[in-house]
Amino acid sequence: MDVGPRLKAWKPRSNHQMVVCIHYSTDFEVHRNWLAITHSLPISQWYYEATSEWTLDYPPFFAWFEYILSHVAKYFDQEMLNVHNLNYSSSRTLLFQRFSVIFTDILFVYAVHECCKCIGGKKVGKELTEKPKFILSVLLLWNFGLLIVDHIHFQYNGFLFGLMLLSIARLFQKRHMEGAFLFAVLLHFKHIYLYVAPAYGVYLLRSYCFTANKSDGSIRWNSFSFVRVISLGLVVFLVSALSLGPFLALNQLPQVFSRLFPFKRGLCHAYWAPNFWALYNALDKVLSVIGLKLKFLDPNKIPKASMTSGLVQQFQHTVLPSVTPLATLICTLIAILPSIFCLWFKPQGPRGFLRCLILCALSSFMFGWHVHEKAILLAILPMSLLSVGKAGDASVFLILTTTGHYSLFPLLFTAPELPIKILLMLLFTIYSISSLKTLFRKEKPLFNWMETFYLLGLGPLEVCCEFVFPLTSWKLKYPFIPLLLTSVYCAVGITYAWFKLYVSVLIDPPVVKTKKQ
Repeated sequence: MDVGPRLKAWKPRSNHQMVVCIHYSTDFEVHRNWLAITHSLPISQWYYEATSEWTLDYPPFFAWFEYILSHVAKYFDQEMLNVHNLNYSSSRTLLFQRFSVIFTDILFVYAVHECCKCIGGKKVGKELTEKPKFILSVLLLWNFGLLIVDHIHFQYNGFLFGLMLLSIARLFQKRHMEGAFLFAVLLHFKHIYLYVAPAYGVYLLRSYCFTANKSDGSIRWNSFSFVRVISLGLVVFLVSALSLGPFLALNQLPQVFSRLFPFKRGLCHAYWAPNFWALYNALDKVLSVIGLKLKFLDPNKIPKASMTSGLVQQFQHTVLPSVTPLATLICTLIAILPSIFCLWFKPQGPRGFLRCLILCALSSFMFGWHVHEKAILLAILPMSLLSVGKAGDASVFLILTTTGHYSLFPLLFTAPELPIKILLMLLFTIYSISSLKTLFRKEKPLFNWMETFYLLGLGPLEVCCEFVFPLTSWKLKYPFIPLLLTSVYCAVGITYAWFKLYVSVLIDPPVVKTKKQ
């Protein structure tokens, strides 16, 4: 659960607390509240507690994670663990929350180390800074999006992505059971990773449960191992039982699932994620304006609620058909199916799995219901692994990461944060482009003229949104326009990267292996 960076109005207990709290996001209060819930209440009340509007809506493993943290937090400031202390803040609370993110990032660092072991060394330069492993470590450890989301905004994505990257590394290392176990654990920490579960399921079935291929790369059906299937099923079952078992015993599973999957929320998040629905909503808005101008539409019949208000709400489109959760599910499944098909019928080893995982993440981001803008990191981080292997993948990565990272800018909306986010993104983007260009300097340019023109357009867009628009008379009447422009412009780039990656997956030949896998 995440509602973006809007701060809730409240009266601080002192001037000191006003200074402390003014720059942190809503997620800061969300996680403080979860610390209080898990520490102060019995497990039977965790998923019923609703004193705060930021109710517990992550899977049980994350609730236990908060419970463990709370027993450290009590030594910093006991008051932060009071469920009724809504919007509580203190310097010690701030210190603990920030330190807890830094400490849990140790897992992310270790996962990056393991991922770097999986990178081949065919294109090794003389200098350390030109080696693929060094470049990958920088792209992951200093990822701009993860830095601002976790350490400036506030969340615990670092150790969660650490679990995912470690799971990917284990599959590259052919340690399939470990990879499956880590991913099962990850799902019970944060259910957004269900987006990429199809890639894991198909790959493990194809490469682990079937132990051999024919000479043309197709499956030897007689190589199917029931023992391996049962082993994988047992791993998933035991992890799920450990996570959900207590709530099953309490007859609370329906309540837990109602918190995890709140379909009553609107199609789009508070800030429009730059996906297909951002383009769809913008087109509906343009058509409604044109319809009013040409008098094709009755102004009295147009819904007063507007997606462009930036609110989380149910919304009926004016001209285009309104979108339901079922429609988004169907669109997502249709978008994912070709990549799953390729993973099964055109096996390309672990790299093929990784490409499928990224396409599952991107397809879900493009067409999912109530997608959060931060979910783009689910595709950007694993795409980093592909970027140092092939020039084509590097090109897709640079378009995806530059556009996706820029779409996170609205998360940091205060004046002091403006130079910080611009400087950090420039540093990361310049390094990404220059290092990958150096790595693939003997191949064709990473960008064509159209891609270069599009990426350079982010500069004027930022000037327009941050400096020009606030000076216009539209600021009060149409405050949503910068968000709309950012989402729509970035949606074009992310859609293009998704399409370009998909084409490469569809046209690449399978990797034929006749040996046992």
